[in-house]
Amino acid sequence: MIKIGVTGGIGSGKSTLCDIFAADKGIAVYNSDKSAQRLMGGELREALVGEFGSSVFVDGMLNRSYLAEVVFGDADALKRLNAIVHPAVRADFQRWSESQHGEYVIVESAILFDAEFDKYVDYTLVVLAPKELRLERACKRDGVEKQAIEQRMDAQMSDEELHSRANYSIVNIFEEDLAPSVVKLDMLFRKLANK
Repeated sequence: MIKIGVTGGIGSGKSTLCDIFAADKGIAVYNSDKSAQRLMGGELREALVGEFGSSVFVDGMLNRSYLAEVVFGDADALKRLNAIVHPAVRADFQRWSESQHGEYVIVESAILFDAEFDKYVDYTLVVLAPKELRLERACKRDGVEKQAIEQRMDAQMSDEELHSRANYSIVNIFEEDLAPSVVKLDMLFRKLANK
């Protein structure tokens, strides 16, 4: 079984693509962001409180907005957060992938290369889209101002760098074109798995 890492900037459509792989092709998808949230509420809780204080949790739940305030704009704080979270998520992915069946699995991660997740997969796929379209999608989806999304975009790798580092790339302009892309990518990944 091979492992495929799917990444892309905010609003690119990587989650939509992964949802289609799961629904249409029955492929197991590991969402690293959701898994990180789950782990932060469990095994990482003590480390996070020790590093960022008790305000990281409110009524037993991770205070995401507080944590985002602390780390966005503070490179050192973000580095400390990543040093706690990334190894735990990678280990969780390894455990998860060992329990899966099929020719391939997918890990979805917005920070695939930053978190060095690419070292734990066989192939990488980046979903690209024009910046204005990504802004529009993310603002609509998250219900936040354009400036907040631009701030997140600035913290992410550029599409040019993602494209240069990935094994495969697709451009997502019209989301209805993703399903036919999944058909082709599924054939490619099955071929790679059976090499």
